[in-house]
Amino acid sequence: MSTVTRTLTGLRRIGVVAVVPALALTLAACGSDGAIDQQRSVTVVGTGQVSGAPDTLRADIGVEATAGDVTTALNETSEKVRAVTDSVVDAGVERKDVATQQVSVTPQYSSPAPGGSSQISGYMATNSIRVTIRDISKASTILSAAATAGGDNTRISDVAFAIDDDSQLLKEAREAAFDDARGRAEQYASLADDSLGKVLTIKETTSGQEQPASPGTFERDVAASPVPIEPGEQELTFTVTVTFGLN
Repeated sequence: MSTVTRTLTGLRRIGVVAVVPALALTLAACGSDGAIDQQRSVTVVGTGQVSGAPDTLRADIGVEATAGDVTTALNETSEKVRAVTDSVVDAGVERKDVATQQVSVTPQYSSPAPGGSSQISGYMATNSIRVTIRDISKASTILSAAATAGGDNTRISDVAFAIDDDSQLLKEAREAAFDDARGRAEQYASLADDSLGKVLTIKETTSGQEQPASPGTFERDVAASPVPIEPGEQELTFTVTVTFGLN
């Protein structure tokens, strides 16, 4: 073979090799465009809020007692908490709505003398119950009865209103939140000269299902007189994050 012929053959081979990468790049580019089209979406946050009147009040009612030994401290709190339980039941709470919340005993220490160490001077016992009041009109009388029965040892805390059956309100809040999200997504799709496709993901959060009463904590000072209780209205809020596909 002549020198000229060998050179031409080499050039043809070089030309074939040069074409293949060009085709591969073209195919990859087409594939990338398809992947991007499949991922086109819009994510929005919608909010729905509804209001309802609370029909339930929950409160933690406890008694404390300090004594020189554990047995005496526990016995005193046990006696007091039984009196408190009987008083709230007599005032209108069903016994099934009274549940033990906490029982504890902790040592109390005296101030150490100069150069010495502190010593146990006694023990504090605590016994508390959680009371669910389903007739809010009786809540004031019930809390007062509990404070009177427990005397100066009474501690009332974590008083909060709630809606016992809020299923209908939650349903309405969800619908409002989703409608809000869809409306926002449709607007964005229109601004982008697109149309809204199927829902891809939904994530929701809720708040406001329980709210503290005001004031939040009652002490013995309110005993024997009705405790002011105003349930007002409770707001339930749903926030939903929705991802829609774009056509």
